[in-house]
Amino acid sequence: MFRNYLLIAWRNLVRYKYYTLINIAGLAIGLATCWLLLLYVLGETSYENFFPERERVYRAVNDATWSGGSLNIATTSAPFAALLKKDYPEIEEVTRVLADGGSLLDYNGKKLQVDDIIFADSTFLKVLPFPLEEGDASVCMSQPNALLLTHSLAKKLFGDASAAMGKTLRTEDSAFFFQVTGILKDVPANSHFKFSALRVLPAGYNADGWQNFDVYTYLLLRKGANIKSLESKLPLFGDRYVIPQMGSGVTYHMTLQPLTSIHLHSHLGYEMGPNGNVLYVYVFLFVGLLILVIACINYMNLATARAVGRVKEVGVRKTLGSGREEIARMFMAESLLLTLVSAVVALGLVIVALPYFNHFAHRQLVLWQFGVARTVGAVLLLVLFTGLIAGIYPAVFMSGFRVLSALKGKLSGSSHAGFRKGLVTFQFMIAIVLTASTLVAYDQLQYVMHTNLGFNKEQLLSLHLNDVPSRNNIPAIKQQLLSNPLIQDVAAVNNPIGRNDLSSNGFFFEQTDGSISASSILAQRLMADADFVKTMGVKMADGRNFSDTGNADRFHAVLVNETLVKNFNLKNPLGKRVQFKIDNLGNRAERVVVGVVRDFHTYSLQHKIAPLVIEMAPFPEMEDNLYVRVSPKNIPAALAHIEKVYRRFDATHPFTYQFLDDSFAKQYEGEQQQEKIFLMFTVLALVIACLGLFGLAAFTAVQRTREIGVRKVLGASSGSIVRMLSQDFLRLVIIAAVLAFPLSWWIMDRWLQSFAYRTGISIWVFVLTGIGVAVVALLTVSYHAFRAAMANPVKSLRAD
Repeated sequence: MFRNYLLIAWRNLVRYKYYTLINIAGLAIGLATCWLLLLYVLGETSYENFFPERERVYRAVNDATWSGGSLNIATTSAPFAALLKKDYPEIEEVTRVLADGGSLLDYNGKKLQVDDIIFADSTFLKVLPFPLEEGDASVCMSQPNALLLTHSLAKKLFGDASAAMGKTLRTEDSAFFFQVTGILKDVPANSHFKFSALRVLPAGYNADGWQNFDVYTYLLLRKGANIKSLESKLPLFGDRYVIPQMGSGVTYHMTLQPLTSIHLHSHLGYEMGPNGNVLYVYVFLFVGLLILVIACINYMNLATARAVGRVKEVGVRKTLGSGREEIARMFMAESLLLTLVSAVVALGLVIVALPYFNHFAHRQLVLWQFGVARTVGAVLLLVLFTGLIAGIYPAVFMSGFRVLSALKGKLSGSSHAGFRKGLVTFQFMIAIVLTASTLVAYDQLQYVMHTNLGFNKEQLLSLHLNDVPSRNNIPAIKQQLLSNPLIQDVAAVNNPIGRNDLSSNGFFFEQTDGSISASSILAQRLMADADFVKTMGVKMADGRNFSDTGNADRFHAVLVNETLVKNFNLKNPLGKRVQFKIDNLGNRAERVVVGVVRDFHTYSLQHKIAPLVIEMAPFPEMEDNLYVRVSPKNIPAALAHIEKVYRRFDATHPFTYQFLDDSFAKQYEGEQQQEKIFLMFTVLALVIACLGLFGLAAFTAVQRTREIGVRKVLGASSGSIVRMLSQDFLRLVIIAAVLAFPLSWWIMDRWLQSFAYRTGISIWVFVLTGIGVAVVALLTVSYHAFRAAMANPVKSLRAD
């Protein structure tokens, strides 16, 4: 019997080729879209799953608030790790990670610049057992000069990764030789760690550096340890060690983050890299299901539109003894068969689209990444679900025809016109929500990309000085750069802004009574020379800039920003003393505030402007970055001159630079990727919704054939007929818009909360969305409307 159903279904699909192709197109696009989004969602939720004991690993993070300031960061001070292990028996092992940056690796004269080297304690592989290709995990980090390379880096250096074992090489920042003691498999893409080399962190690193939050601390709990019980004891750690260092009036809280939750749920300061967002995962999963539902609705409408041509078929089958259940199963079989064919087409679409989607979304998704059996099983379940959802309404609708009416070719008693219109309204409501949300996201991204950051970021590039001797020659480098009229300004700093990685430090400010405060103020710390303010185009709010005459300001002056003055209520800050620790013994350096700069953004607009202290570097080698402002007249010639000067002072390291506007733009790459993906699937949802509207237009035109004929005989013009048929569908779009606009406003208002600085939601977004979708809908129904209006009224009146 089922074979007979499939045979009948196949014949009907072949017979109505036009409707079949439209249905296959809609369902295939819906299935392919859902497939891609499921791959994306499963990829995002698989981070750190390759660690066998991942449920036992946590990261310690800090949250503190005080009058005028707060701290919410992913890093800790270096002493945390050892004390946590000593005080809490639930912790089996701890390890610290320092994302130090890059270095030049030198093996027998072969040099390679590596920009993603990390330092870690010797316990790193015990807590985070990254898989090794070569070496013994228990001993490969036991010696202080140990160096672990990933497979890709080892291959670049030695040709054959396995040949790297035991080899010795040097780094530019050390006079010692390092021995390769292990070859790691390349770090998986689904990890928040990104490194290609691993060095051992000195055991006594920053042992008393409570004021420096520069390491990531990971804990491995003992088997069976109760995380809730451990968390309830952590406030004692803050009371005993942290608050005495930060001073009175501080509310401190330590949180333990599960390793597997970091990528999607952690958005703290000083994250190791850009993380994902669980909100986007939920949104994309929901959007994928909605697009699939739209495709199913599209099938429902097209199937019921085609019902006019199959009414007599149903009547004959009922007359010959077929019950309603048999007829319903026949139509369900047709739906499942069509869905199965659509799934095969969807597979082809996914294979073709996946490389572009990976490029689009900056992912490395693989079609069979979760196994062939699992993928096939999931797809079959998806096909079954889709076929049942898409086919259930047409099956119930068409199996419910009355025998006498069906034999006459009439749809009396079962038209369900209101339900079908409701489905189309729902389709367009989804399409309008997606469209309006995409426009709001675009508007916000345009705002953050072009808003005034408090300095002039145009034609301003940053250049890293890798070679220490070249840093000692910065005055000569600046002089030679400025000898070309295409170079307008040059400044030296210790760390370029715009990358969300400025260091923070505790500062002790002089109070109104002349004493130094007992508690420190946490502020961003930037070292810059006297040309920084001019080169950046930063404005002075009060006082003066640094002076490059002599060394007085180099050792005795600082600048602060307006936010620091405001947040900590510093009255008359000029001339106030400020102290900060300079060693592990608690010794402090003291400087004086000589100027207040107007607020400018050091991070992206997702972050509020933080308190900032700018000081001059006490030693030239600490200024390892240059800011160079070039003339817009001939940027290629300016870059060529900069490289030529760079080569005079450093012929070893590669010449690399980055424009500052690009640095800030990179902070929004995640949002830009999500916006592009959202736009792509919005277009697909609108296309599928229009296919459903196309089907309903065809159904309506057939239903009202005689009415149209009568109206034309009585003198109605073709234009009035088109308006009559179109206004019904326009009404559906208006209803959809009324329902969609409040929902899209609520969704995007919540999304905008993730930005510290944001634009409002303009009414024009909804106006343009409504007009655009209405125009698309009218264009969609115009084919059938014009066709019905231009039909011969004599033929229309004969229709029965």
